[in-house]
Amino acid sequence: MEFGKVTRRRFLWRSALPTIAVVGLDPRLSVAAQAVASISVVRAQGPEPIPVTLNVNGKPHALQLEPRVTLLDALRERLGLTGTKKGCDQGTCGACTVLADGRRVNACLTLAVMAQGKSITTIEGLASGDQLHPLQAAFIEHDGFQCGYCTPGQIMSGVALLSEKRPTDETSVREWMSGNICRCGAYPNIVAAIRATAGRSA
Repeated sequence: MEFGKVTRRRFLWRSALPTIAVVGLDPRLSVAAQAVASISVVRAQGPEPIPVTLNVNGKPHALQLEPRVTLLDALRERLGLTGTKKGCDQGTCGACTVLADGRRVNACLTLAVMAQGKSITTIEGLASGDQLHPLQAAFIEHDGFQCGYCTPGQIMSGVALLSEKRPTDETSVREWMSGNICRCGAYPNIVAAIRATAGRSA
């Protein structure tokens, strides 16, 4: 048969004949119906848990986690460190901020397996016994919180800001803390607490 006389329907029919012969489908079905009928349904299964070791607040923790588990969920649900809060769960509010090797990260966007080999610090790891971290004490002194839900993330981000030696004028602090949202609007007091801590350590 000449190429010019091959219609699209005839081409599709001829292409489907081997599938019909192998699978044993009814040749009276349309090509689309045959394609649907030949699909085998497989039950979805997630990956099995794997060994994950997290170094949190100076202590190693051996866990069995699915690769999809976030650092936030591992901290809260597996290690009981509920100081790190789940806010937006999209990396926009900063309530889940923790430090990984001294750098601030959003725990809700970080897979637990990615945190292996890093030193993770949460809000629970800042104080030394009953001795608060200077920024924690400053938040109390300057009333840097209202409902307190965002406070752990705010403090962790502020600790990183200070260790990064960022400028601590009001405009700069607001800029470097812009990833942490306070729905209560305690920003002036938060900025004051960070600047006061920076002044004491200067």
